[in-house]
Amino acid sequence: MIRPNSTIKAISAGEPFIGPERIMRERGLDSMLRLGANESAFGPSPRAIAAMSAELPHLAWYGDPDSHALRGALAERWATLLDDILITSGIDELLGLVVRCYLEPGETAVTAAGTYPTFAYHVLGYGGRVESVAYCEDGTIDLDALASAAQRCNAAICYLANPDNPSGSFVDAEAIARFRAALPARTLLLLDEAYAEFADPASVPERRAMLGIVRARTFSKLYGMAGARIGYAVAPQALLAPLLKVRLQYGVNRNAQIGALAALGDEPFASDVLERTARGRAAYGALGQELGLPTLPSATNFVCFDCSSRERADVVLEALLRRGVWTRKPGRAPLDRCVRVTVGDEAAQAHFAAELRAVCSRVTA
Repeated sequence: MIRPNSTIKAISAGEPFIGPERIMRERGLDSMLRLGANESAFGPSPRAIAAMSAELPHLAWYGDPDSHALRGALAERWATLLDDILITSGIDELLGLVVRCYLEPGETAVTAAGTYPTFAYHVLGYGGRVESVAYCEDGTIDLDALASAAQRCNAAICYLANPDNPSGSFVDAEAIARFRAALPARTLLLLDEAYAEFADPASVPERRAMLGIVRARTFSKLYGMAGARIGYAVAPQALLAPLLKVRLQYGVNRNAQIGALAALGDEPFASDVLERTARGRAAYGALGQELGLPTLPSATNFVCFDCSSRERADVVLEALLRRGVWTRKPGRAPLDRCVRVTVGDEAAQAHFAAELRAVCSRVTA
């Protein structure tokens, strides 16, 4: 019989995510308010749309495998060398490349239990082991416990999302530096900064390549290009060089490169998205206070509403979905008592607020 390799055969069947399209098909829904995937409610920059549209006649061409123009613009923004930047088809591809290059089969990677699951998905797929530590009760990541786990396991990789998904919590640059110093010297810190633009700029580590750290960034969130699948890594050239050996040379699509480059030059658009997102987080906070669903502090484009128990969170999640509002909830304690909701635009916020009020009136009745 033809069989998969033993590593793949040993993995239980499952999917890291179920998309809204399948949910709509299975539920027979014609439309749905999409607040479950932290997609930008504000779309791509008009400059990005114009640049991508103008180049559509050249879609028959492959993209530049070096992503030279985009890397050059990012290197200038980060005040670093061109070779300290690697473009990938989203952070998801980058996570896989890092695991493939820096984790031997059977070795251990450490992370928070319930954080962005694609990292663990890659670790298992490449024959590694995942050691996870629980979140603190307030939804923050226990950095001391994570460092201790890395020391105990002599971890090859430590994955940290900062700001975190799904909690929205954030630790500042000084805490990151202390955390890196507490890890074993041989441990690579994979720092997922997908939402970093939404955090306080003064508290985010400065823009530079950092020893022992691969920093992952994306155009999916602030820049509204999730469907284009484009992200990048910032790290010392020596850390990125092994990834170049196994990356897909034409894995980043041409139009994504063009759109990302144009988006970088549209600072007014990015500033507007940040401002409207901050207002939306505040509005969600007020809504949660009104309904007895306090929100966790968030430095992202989403907010977690604390429903006080997993059971109540499940009821709220299902009730919203029955009303055509798609949200998500963390799957592991203690965050499984929360429902996570993307900050929509002003119309989506109003729609969501009305539906949540209706759901809460019935759940608590």
